[in-house]
Amino acid sequence: MVSTLNIIGAGKLGRTLGRLWARNGIFNVQDVMAARTNSAAAAVAFIGAGRVAEAMEQTRAADVWMLTPSDDRIVECCTALAACGRLRAGDVVFHCCGSKAASVLVAATRAGAMVASVHPVKSIADPAQAVQSFAGTWCGAEGDAVALAVLKPAFEALGARMFNIDPEGKTIYHAASVIVCNYLTALIETGARCYEKAGLEREIALQVMEPLVRETLDNVFRLGTAAALTGPIARGDHAVVARQLEALTRWQPDIADIYRKLGAVAVELAHVRGNVQGDALAELSRILSSKLPTMTQREK
Repeated sequence: MVSTLNIIGAGKLGRTLGRLWARNGIFNVQDVMAARTNSAAAAVAFIGAGRVAEAMEQTRAADVWMLTPSDDRIVECCTALAACGRLRAGDVVFHCCGSKAASVLVAATRAGAMVASVHPVKSIADPAQAVQSFAGTWCGAEGDAVALAVLKPAFEALGARMFNIDPEGKTIYHAASVIVCNYLTALIETGARCYEKAGLEREIALQVMEPLVRETLDNVFRLGTAAALTGPIARGDHAVVARQLEALTRWQPDIADIYRKLGAVAVELAHVRGNVQGDALAELSRILSSKLPTMTQREK
């Protein structure tokens, strides 16, 4: 018999997982609730199963409850769920937040439910596209063994690749995803602004960057970070680094700070590579750690 699933929160991830599970007959999607009824209705239409519940009290009992509201509302939703009397002993309640442990679902635990957290490490901008590409997604899991015994096979049936997370380290774990996903986007935006300063139109700048970014990522995952490092720091060319840092400081000190901090990490990678002399690495470290005066400061 297929287990029933209720979805609290009708965002991109909730819609993606709901549709995949419904389409593959893994869960029987039953009730969908969101902060706004029209959002829940849109989710039901996208999933192709379930019905809209306008309030927690309108939901029916379910074997599994997926909480996918905004991260800061997970505890609130869990508390409301526990208070409405729908939870039964042995039900599974889980959230998909990468920065919070399953233990925040304490209200569900007190009601007799088994709790867990499963976080897909995937950037979901378009649920329709995410449905097509979900297979192969890595998913970090932690929580009650009984809950994970239900959830891991359900995710694996979608092609997910599961790994365990230490709940004590989840904030830093999630920060890693933010750095390599959200901050990579911000870093590319920063590069685009630098190209624009050099006279390139934004559309051309993005076209110039694309092959460089893609080749770099390919090299990182094929060779490793140290072996993939190229450019002036990888060559020990401290004169180039000094000129670039001074130019950035004169133009945009905030961007110079980004250059400086990431440059320090690049120096560490160059040290691992072992093909740059120690005195050159020391000079690079000195340049990157020095605080060059801005143009305004020099003019005073």
